[in-house]
Amino acid sequence: MQQRRWLSRNFLLLLLGQVSSLVGNFTLKFALSMYVLEQTGSAGLFAALLSLSMIPTVLLSPFGGVLADRVNQRDLMVALDLLSGSAVLLAGLLLPRGHSIAVIAVLLAVLSVLSAFESPTVQACIPQMLPAEHLAKGNAAVSQVQALASLFTPFLGGMAYAAFGLLPVLWGTVLCFYLTAGLECGIRLAVQKGQSRNAARTVRQDLAASVRFLRRDRPEILRLLLLAALVSLFVAGTAVVGFPYLVRTALGLPAEAYGLAESAMGAAAVLGSVFVGLTAGRLRLRWLAAVFLGFGLCLLPAGLVFALPLNASVRYGVLLAMFCLCQFGCSVFSTCSITVIQACTPETLMGKVMSFVFTLSMCAQPVGQIVYGALFDRFAGAPHWVLLPSGAVVCLIGLASVPFFVGLETRAPLREAGNKEPADGSREGLSAGKEG
Repeated sequence: MQQRRWLSRNFLLLLLGQVSSLVGNFTLKFALSMYVLEQTGSAGLFAALLSLSMIPTVLLSPFGGVLADRVNQRDLMVALDLLSGSAVLLAGLLLPRGHSIAVIAVLLAVLSVLSAFESPTVQACIPQMLPAEHLAKGNAAVSQVQALASLFTPFLGGMAYAAFGLLPVLWGTVLCFYLTAGLECGIRLAVQKGQSRNAARTVRQDLAASVRFLRRDRPEILRLLLLAALVSLFVAGTAVVGFPYLVRTALGLPAEAYGLAESAMGAAAVLGSVFVGLTAGRLRLRWLAAVFLGFGLCLLPAGLVFALPLNASVRYGVLLAMFCLCQFGCSVFSTCSITVIQACTPETLMGKVMSFVFTLSMCAQPVGQIVYGALFDRFAGAPHWVLLPSGAVVCLIGLASVPFFVGLETRAPLREAGNKEPADGSREGLSAGKEG
């Protein structure tokens, strides 16, 4: 099924489907977050909903990676998008009947389950659509689609939510998911053959192989992920929970202001990936310690503005600038880390290891969101008592990580050759893609 052309029909349909799916998904989650904050005014409840919705993705992503290698990816993608659209449709019909927060919580959990299977499936089908010489270009195109969607949808979502309310946003999301499923029906992929009849045994073997590789063969990758998870506990808690709470509740700004801020942070993420692409030949892994330190340094001014007698506009401007810098750093760090992991991983383990990486990288986020939701509620009148200590702790982590990154640079440089021989001597296609 591989085609020699760069932009094949299959791949074009996949890209268009991802555009439709991401626009609907991002707009929906933005509108839901605004609705929950407006209805409750509680950072703790908002954080709890976000955290609970992530748990299925964290738990099921490794199984999604296994499933994506063993079924027809086209059929699976179509089914997942149809189920996503139907779940949003049902939620839209139930919301006017009351218990809206409970309906939203169930909807987020269902979408999280479906996302756990969608992301590995998209990653697994790209090598079937493109020849090996165009895989990097194809992966970059899928990543840019996600980055651009995150750039424009918050602003558009803020305007749509402010103008029309929540229900019209839900109906638009339903159309996006169904359109994605229709586009994916036109994709033609090879049927998976020779699958094991013992599904439970296959899952155990695949998961054990990825765990064994991370613990025994490349423990530095596991340490890198654990370090990233530690910082993610602080950064995700302050950015995902704290930032919308500070803008909408603490500063009392409209949804359009938060939508503009989210779009600006999306632009910062795009610039981060562009920066890595332009400086890839000169980047050094030891500089990632400075990125961690930068996260902490950004949180200090964000907290300081709430300790000083400043107006809401000044506080909003400082928050926007600092969190955009954080987003830029996150993009640089994630791009460099994925490059290192791909360079160190045998191709026969690539899909399974990447799904395991995704799971580990998300484990700390629900904890951070719950903790920071409670902290922002506790210090509602003085959020600087949350931001300033967090910034100081992250700065210390950044300084302590310098020896690790210096050692990692000697073992896994960013420019390490991609010709890796897997342990069992087999070779499979490299896959990468978007986060669902």
